[in-house]
Amino acid sequence: MKIAKLLALVGVLAMTGALIYGFSTGDFFIDGGEILANPWGIVSMVDLYVGFTLFSMWIAFREKNIAVAGIWIVLMMVLGFFTGALYVLIQLFTCNGDMKRFFMGDRA
Repeated sequence: MKIAKLLALVGVLAMTGALIYGFSTGDFFIDGGEILANPWGIVSMVDLYVGFTLFSMWIAFREKNIAVAGIWIVLMMVLGFFTGALYVLIQLFTCNGDMKRFFMGDRA
């Protein structure tokens, strides 16, 4: 459990740094246009959003409140795996070491 928390925290910190760097030094629309002009950029975007969607399905499954799930899913689609790492970190701290509760939420 400690390793999982550490990895999730490292993910949150890495994504925080990457997002700050990207937003402070890049131009989202110009750079995004260049990515989408490249065939492998399109492949990468499809790959990312398939992952975001699958991760969001797990969030929707484990959250009993649809509004809470919806907020997390919107954040996932906008901020990417910063949101995923933050969600995992929070759930690891709130599951009290119960992996069944971690994976299944209130369904456990």
